Amino acid sequence: QVQLVESGGGLVQPGGSLRLSCAASGFTLDYYAIGWFRQAPGKEREAVSSISSSDGSTYYADSVKGRFTISRDTAKNTVYLQMNSLRPEDTGIYYCTSAGYWGRGTQVTVSS
Repeated sequence: QVQLVESGGGLVQPGGSLRLSCAASGFTLDYYAIGWFRQAPGKEREAVSSISSSDGSTYYADSVKGRFTISRDTAKNTVYLQMNSLRPEDTGIYYCTSAGYWGRGTQVTVSS
């Protein structure tokens, strides 16, 4: 069964950090690009970051450049999103997607 499961979300104060995980089962992440999206309340889902399957090149939205880092652990078939210097506007549900599949998301709340 193909599945993507996000984890690592939570409540954090502004300036704090979180590391999100996206664990894949039923297929090998190495063969596909992986993306992280987020959706804030009342807003459309937006792309946050991605990593290619071919050369590992990465993409970051301007709003997260220099604060977020995407990485891949081949052995664990998992992709991570390290989020530092979090801001209230980073609040939302974070989803990972790959090979046409989406996870159910993990909630990130940045608030004091």
